[in-house]
Amino acid sequence: MGVSIRRKARTVALQALFEIDIVGHHPEVVLRERLAEDPLPREGEEFTRLLVMGVLSHLRELDSIIGKYAPAWPVEQMSIIDRNILRMAIFELGYVDSTPPKVAINEAVELAKAFGSDSSYRFVNGVLGSVLANEPGLLKGKGKRPSTARKRR
Repeated sequence: MGVSIRRKARTVALQALFEIDIVGHHPEVVLRERLAEDPLPREGEEFTRLLVMGVLSHLRELDSIIGKYAPAWPVEQMSIIDRNILRMAIFELGYVDSTPPKVAINEAVELAKAFGSDSSYRFVNGVLGSVLANEPGLLKGKGKRPSTARKRR
């Protein structure tokens, strides 16, 4: 699947998560409407669904990670866009094997530039950089990050 298809899928997923977060519409209805407005190839639709349903099914865990690395901003008080970009990127970091960590972060930063406030991209980049540096267990099974632990004698 091409980069532009994945980028568009992330955009549609972000819009869906925003709507679900702000007004509480049913995820399947929101996905159907978003994908009707912004048609994607089958792989793009599947990726959009993976992101939305994955974020929603791991919401508590994702919000806990966000809270740990953005303690000055309670998750529920964070901008809805920033919160959902972070949720989506952390989900990708932890659960989507086909997305390298740097790509997940770069794509999140691009979404923040496109949809967030003037400072959103710096905030998103900082939080995700901290998550990547301090949560090697999040990347379980991805094999993308070498161990930095030193052996003791």
